[in-house]
Amino acid sequence: MIEPNTPRPRLFLLVLGTATLLLLGQALWFYLMGHYVRILLPALLAPVMALAALLAAAGKTPSRASAYLALICGFLLIAVELPGQSGHPALWIGLPPILTLVLLPLGPAIFLNLALTPIWLALLGDGQADADLAAAYLALVAVATLALWDRLRQRSLLQATDPLEQECRALTRTHLHERLIGEFERARLLERPMAVLLIHLPQLDMTREQFGDDTRRAMLTAFCQGVLRDCRDLDSLGREDETAFWLILPDTTESGALLVRQRLQQALEQIVLVDTGPLEVRLRLETPRAGEASPAFLTRLQAMTQALAAG
Repeated sequence: MIEPNTPRPRLFLLVLGTATLLLLGQALWFYLMGHYVRILLPALLAPVMALAALLAAAGKTPSRASAYLALICGFLLIAVELPGQSGHPALWIGLPPILTLVLLPLGPAIFLNLALTPIWLALLGDGQADADLAAAYLALVAVATLALWDRLRQRSLLQATDPLEQECRALTRTHLHERLIGEFERARLLERPMAVLLIHLPQLDMTREQFGDDTRRAMLTAFCQGVLRDCRDLDSLGREDETAFWLILPDTTESGALLVRQRLQQALEQIVLVDTGPLEVRLRLETPRAGEASPAFLTRLQAMTQALAAG
């Protein structure tokens, strides 16, 4: 699949569809203007671009095949136009590297831009080497690459520091454990009660295989909304693994946690999805034991989570 530096699926599909229509329009224009020799290229590339659009529409994210097909079409059009545009090199010299960086992952894009440098310079310079043109091309490749690399770095940093899961409004496993240990130590220090509600969603195991990622994300969204709607602001919902969640309940006695468990059980069972029907959940309540350390409590919760998943 295409890496995050490429357009989003719907935008990518829209661009491919628009490009297909433009190619057909160009072929029609050449026909009306009597440039019959120039009709062949856009007429041949239009079905290729349409195929790329179909490949992009078939998956949840743009496929690498559709990106390469679109890139080939763009390269062929640019290669045909470059020899006649020597009077405006600044405009045309930027099209190949930018198109490559938009459609391909960063590594292959850099390699392809550098490998094709002699070809683009030869086409633009009518077969003659031009030092200024080469410097401008390489400078543009370097600047565009650095800008894209910084964008990807910032996105990776944001994802690494984001406490919430990408699929739902729950804490990541790392932040969940940090929050659990923090609340555990706070409860011990202030001699306050706390409880943890273990939640297992057995339907998640088969939802992706039978109904796809959209239904799976809809289930996760409905589940998190259902849990957070009935929780206090100080409660924390986190994702322990693929199908297991922990709900940390600070300042909550065991009897209060039992009421929370009953309320959530009723609320979650009322959630009905179109594809999977009523939401199935398994709940288990755990509280710290006397003299238990935080690592031991965390290990016990993980063991109880596995037992809950096993049924």
